[in-house]
Amino acid sequence: QVQLVESGGGLVQAGGSLRLSCAASGRTFSSYAMGWFRQAPGKEREFVATINWNGGRTYYADSVKGRFTISRDNAENTVFLQMNALKPEDTAVYYCAAAGSYGLRRSTSEYDYWGQGTQFTVSS
Repeated sequence: QVQLVESGGGLVQAGGSLRLSCAASGRTFSSYAMGWFRQAPGKEREFVATINWNGGRTYYADSVKGRFTISRDNAENTVFLQMNALKPEDTAVYYCAAAGSYGLRRSTSEYDYWGQGTQFTVSS
């Protein structure tokens, strides 16, 4: 069982930066691929980024590639999402998720555990 708690949401101006954190419980954090997803009002939850078990591989949605960076600290059971050059269309609730797999995972159906989400708004 893995419990995930996101933090770092808030309000930021367009062009700014913000870092989201996701703290995980459990002693097997390093055996999970991790991902970030987001859901804007009236839209489906969409993939943002994923990282494999040891942080050696990452993959991003085209919409955030070059602006967002996912990373993890297995010693601290935490995954991060550094977001730069933010745009109003990045506004959403951001969710952290854990997949019972060592490799990258991009689909919501591949993830076993989800956090409650953190709201993040980019003002223009």
